[in-house]
Amino acid sequence: MSDCVIFQERTTKNGMKIGHATLNRPSALNALNMDMIQVLMPQLLAWQQSADICMVILDGAGEKGLCAGGDVVAMHNAMASNPKTMPASLQTFFSEEYQLDFLIHTYAKPFVVWGAGIVMGGGMGLMNGGSHRIVTDTSRLAMPEINIGLYPDVGGSWFLNHMPPGCGVFLGMTGASMNASDALYVNMADYFIPNDLKNQWLTRLEDLPWSQDRAANDDQLSVLCADLHQQQQDLLPQSKVQALQDDLSALASETTAAGVAKRILALNADDDKWLDKAQKTLQAGSPISASLVFKQLQNGRNLTLAQCFEMELIMSCRCGEFGEFQEGVRALLVDKDHQPKWRYATIDSVPNETMQWFFDSPWQDNTHPLRHLGKE
Repeated sequence: MSDCVIFQERTTKNGMKIGHATLNRPSALNALNMDMIQVLMPQLLAWQQSADICMVILDGAGEKGLCAGGDVVAMHNAMASNPKTMPASLQTFFSEEYQLDFLIHTYAKPFVVWGAGIVMGGGMGLMNGGSHRIVTDTSRLAMPEINIGLYPDVGGSWFLNHMPPGCGVFLGMTGASMNASDALYVNMADYFIPNDLKNQWLTRLEDLPWSQDRAANDDQLSVLCADLHQQQQDLLPQSKVQALQDDLSALASETTAAGVAKRILALNADDDKWLDKAQKTLQAGSPISASLVFKQLQNGRNLTLAQCFEMELIMSCRCGEFGEFQEGVRALLVDKDHQPKWRYATIDSVPNETMQWFFDSPWQDNTHPLRHLGKE
């Protein structure tokens, strides 16, 4: 269990230490499971309390990615064993995952996430909370839950709402992948540093004059990252999302999920393989998921980060109970027949009362598992 995340402490030139956590399931693209969460949480808390630790780095083992998401096959098996109920293991997993994400968002020291390679689903939850989020030439970010009957959780209600107009609902409904430039544009990353400069970056980190002053530490880390970003920005790819911004802004004025989907599908995808794939994903994806994306962003618009995670735990547990999530994972990752039998044929055929049920808490007042989030 303990080797699913590798922990080391790098000693800096002036004797302080950098906590370095590496997700270590490269054969599973570092997909996040309960064991990883349960070793990460106490170590991050310990580093946060340690006067010797000046900052923390989170990255992924192997060449392929930071983290490809959560271990949804294990969730499928739990749902299949407990049909039409909310499996306790799902509630526990989502509750602990969201607490980990919230800790990263609110961490008391600089927290760098090195987002190389695949960063999807649960990986986006880890990435988005960092104080300094780095993308590379290999970065591919996405929230592809529409493929499996889920929705963009792990704080998606927060970070999709903090993107330029229309971008969040587009990326959530289509599962479209983002390159480094896209991630910078939509506020999912702060700096671009090519992957082959990682060792140079680490060496320069260790040479900085670290202290116990959070603001000074943040500033010098930002200067270092910005310097490498500035030197390498000619290598940035063209942003697919930014090029569509005028069209995406129009999505923000739509008042229904079906209206948003109609606009997305009407976009001209001639000679644009990326947009064509995004449209096909939306067409083939779960109408429940598309509806959830729209409603979560509406509901989350005026919520705090902690309230977003509270809402998402309700939604995720309801997804575990409803059956659409189980069917989506079955079709894509278990049987791999790619023929999901979605509950509804179209987005506009999803009943309003069904959609509301996903937001109705299964817990009595004051018993929500995340009710203390942000209040300690």
